[in-house]
Amino acid sequence: MKTLTLKDGTEIFYKDFGSGQPIFFHHGWPLSSDDWDAQIMYFLERGYRVIAHDRRGHGRSTQTAVGNDMDTFASDVNELVEHLDLKNTIHVGHSTGGGEAIRYAAKYGKGRVSKVVLIGAVTPYMIKNENNPKGVPIEVLDDIRNNTKNNRYQFFKELPIPFYGFNRDGAKLIEGLRDNWWRQGMMGGVKSQYDSVKAFSETDFTEDLKTVDVPVLVLHGDDDQIVPYEATALRSIELLQKGKIIIYPGLSHGMLTVNADIINKDILDFIKS
Repeated sequence: MKTLTLKDGTEIFYKDFGSGQPIFFHHGWPLSSDDWDAQIMYFLERGYRVIAHDRRGHGRSTQTAVGNDMDTFASDVNELVEHLDLKNTIHVGHSTGGGEAIRYAAKYGKGRVSKVVLIGAVTPYMIKNENNPKGVPIEVLDDIRNNTKNNRYQFFKELPIPFYGFNRDGAKLIEGLRDNWWRQGMMGGVKSQYDSVKAFSETDFTEDLKTVDVPVLVLHGDDDQIVPYEATALRSIELLQKGKIIIYPGLSHGMLTVNADIINKDILDFIKS
């Protein structure tokens, strides 16, 4: 296992395979780097170097009681990037990882980041308010917090159903995928996951999106039941200097796994463009 001990003593687990231009993957809540299996194999086989880490408090990294916020997450990524001396890197973030990726790129990426891909990302801001009428009501996030704190073993069995769109007419439940989501979630620390709900839902990434001057690809399913595309993707593209957007009809929040053939090709086309 590869780990890096950060300045504050937190150990970050990471995978680092292959050679060539680096692609750095940022996972969603409450998962781990294992959620990128389909992308790791696809891009590794096409000659890229692939790096994916477990965010602090998630997966095999230290279960931290502090630092479970976007500024710290981005700083952690920066320490790992500098340790590996990554340059000309494509950063790909899903959901919470999209917020982490764009904050890292805005604060630390100058001269190291070549492109960014945001998949079902929480940017620029998730909570419903007068400026974001299509956002998620705070009561929904409070329910996620409550279930994570008191009932996560059952909640993590139920959440993959809307996450992957298994509740839609004609959808086939993939039990192994549901179990793998639960496995990843239960590997993480409850305190970190609880705190991270605030981090992914209440952090405002508006200035990060405006600041990043490299090409950014925004990918989102229009049937995303977790992160509504109208509140996030459609607002993000308006803020980006060099943005491109693809909205996929009928695809879910978990499209990077269940529709990996589509998503991977579009990411590859963007990288090569």
